[in-house]
Amino acid sequence: MPEIDIAEVVAEVSAAFQRYEVALNANDVAVLDELFWNNPLTLRYGIGENLYGYAQIAAFRSGRSPAGLARRIKATVITTYGRDMATANTLFERDSAPGKIGRQSQTWMKTPQGWRVVAAHVSLIAAA
Repeated sequence: MPEIDIAEVVAEVSAAFQRYEVALNANDVAVLDELFWNNPLTLRYGIGENLYGYAQIAAFRSGRSPAGLARRIKATVITTYGRDMATANTLFERDSAPGKIGRQSQTWMKTPQGWRVVAAHVSLIAAA
């Protein structure tokens, strides 16, 4: 069984997650692309799209409007499993989606290039 939540690994993943969050709010496509694993096995299920492979994810990001992307994080839980795998789950609100709460789940893997998202899922539900 892997060691859970090694402090320095949690700090590394938290930093990568924060870098992703800053890039998302700024629509910094280059950083967003960098933080996803460049591999055909990477996937992202979005609010209105199912993307299989890094190429589809990158094409989606480069063609997406930056309007309405800014968001406020409500809660984030980062859990690490050993030194090479982690999950990051967060709730968020967007002015562009009033009355909704967003949910984002990411699976992160440590690669020779650093921490990369290998799977992601984003959805919206009615706010409680």
